Amino acid sequence: MTRMRLAPFIAGRYLFAKKSHNVINIISAISAIGMAIGTAALIIILSVYNGFDSLIRSMMSTVEPDLLITPSTGKVFVPEGDTFDWIYEQPSVKSMCCVLQEQVFINYDGKQGLAKARGVDWVYEDESSLKEYITDGEFKLHKGDIPMAVIGSGLAYEMQINPRFLSGIEIYFPSRTRRVSLANPASAIESIKVWPSGLFSVNPDVDKELMILPIAKMQELLEYDNEVSGVEIRLTEDSEAKELKRLQKEISSRLGPDFKVKDRFQQNESLYKMMKYEKAAIYMILIFIIIIIAFNIFGSLTMLIIEKKSDIETLRSLGATDSLIKRIFVFEGWMISLTGMAAGLSIGIAFSLLQQWFGFIKMPGHFVVQAYPIILSLSDVLLTAAGVAAIGYLIAIIPAYSLNRRTK
Repeated sequence: MTRMRLAPFIAGRYLFAKKSHNVINIISAISAIGMAIGTAALIIILSVYNGFDSLIRSMMSTVEPDLLITPSTGKVFVPEGDTFDWIYEQPSVKSMCCVLQEQVFINYDGKQGLAKARGVDWVYEDESSLKEYITDGEFKLHKGDIPMAVIGSGLAYEMQINPRFLSGIEIYFPSRTRRVSLANPASAIESIKVWPSGLFSVNPDVDKELMILPIAKMQELLEYDNEVSGVEIRLTEDSEAKELKRLQKEISSRLGPDFKVKDRFQQNESLYKMMKYEKAAIYMILIFIIIIIAFNIFGSLTMLIIEKKSDIETLRSLGATDSLIKRIFVFEGWMISLTGMAAGLSIGIAFSLLQQWFGFIKMPGHFVVQAYPIILSLSDVLLTAAGVAAIGYLIAIIPAYSLNRRTK
């Protein structure tokens, strides 16, 4: 048997052999169980986070397009030219709609507040997936000649807006063309009126400020003719990420420096960065817990070294070097952690897949989904395995490399 295979062979015999002090077996078993629980918890929690992350991204896609064209300077532009015709002709482009958005002051039945008003064209009205998130009323921006609006549930709650009532929403914005008169300040305020048709719920940040209405009414309020603040582009469902990047690069090249073409991440960069940082923080917290659990291995390995003092002397008499003896006990401690890690990975993966497929753990209350969303990621499994294995190895090194002092 070669020297490389001798250390793990002896370590394996020590791991499964009966010890004279039963407490060593108990501590080793507790260490392996603790590593298994920590590993499984890490896999499951990261998978749950992936599920909620995917759910948030899916919900945000109802209000954020795949690509958004905005002017580099100023607030508005006129969407005309060969580039916009070219975009519309692309097979991967499902829809292209114009929006005009501004922060406005609203009044509803005596209650005042601020809102983000987004005017949209008929394409958005016909094809928007926001219809799936209507909680009260219906998604409708026109009722004959009457302009309608759909409101975020948070904003509606704050303003006491109810689509069943006949009260209209008055929207105000300072006029761009009229000067402020000290005698009559109200003459410098432009206003329109729309009626609520429905309430939607996407996420708290969106729900508390957004209202959607016809773009013609927003152009009337802001005193524009054909100007828009952005052009939203949505791709077909089978479009791949590389196609989105290709379109983004091509459109940017065609439009030049006067326009910005943002993907969904760039449109809400702070939110998506925060989600990544949160996941990293969750991983670090759970890894720290696993480090604390792994110190049980330190205790059991230290006691094993003391118990095997006579065996160590025998190995030295047979010509074993201190380096070989240290490797034996490093492998011994590492095997404990790897055994727990393997069990934890099996439990965590099995639980995550069962929940992902069958959803047997339900969400409390009335949520968008019925069961806790879970998405198992191969990268999370590999990252967890690498982290736990590294922790187990480092913890095993500490008592093994103080072997000479403990066996004198």
